Amino acid sequence: MLERYAVGNERGAAMVELLRSNDPVLISFAASLLDDAKIKHTVADSNISVIEGSIGAVVPRILVADEQHAQARELLTEAGLEDSLRIS
Repeated sequence: MLERYAVGNERGAAMVELLRSNDPVLISFAASLLDDAKIKHTVADSNISVIEGSIGAVVPRILVADEQHAQARELLTEAGLEDSLRIS
């Protein structure tokens, strides 16, 4: 089941969690792919995860607009990141 968040994009649309990882390279790579594809997204909790250190209590997440979720999943799957995606 997809988790929907109250976080909204510019149009106030619901955001869906696409990916969760403590790997900053993975988060950066995925965000770059989404940027290039013009898919609206946000990286949540990246600053708090730096503050809390490496205990892994708060994991950075990439949230995408609900209406672009399928497109974002397909993009990251084609890039070989399917094992990192959240279960839908």
